Amino acid sequence: MSIEIRGQKVLLDRDIASLYGVETKRINEAVKNNPDRFPNGYLVIIFCLI
Repeated sequence: MSIEIRGQKVLLDRDIASLYGVETKRINEAVKNNPDRFPNGYLVIIFCLI
């Protein structure tokens, strides 16, 4: 499921993990451990303030 943030379609890490059938932390580890495999702008950190 994608959402739109500031006019850009975005997939959350939990949704990508669901597509691949892995835990969310595994997706985040893959991005952290292999930054050269992901294009610039691939990762955006979103904070939710309540």
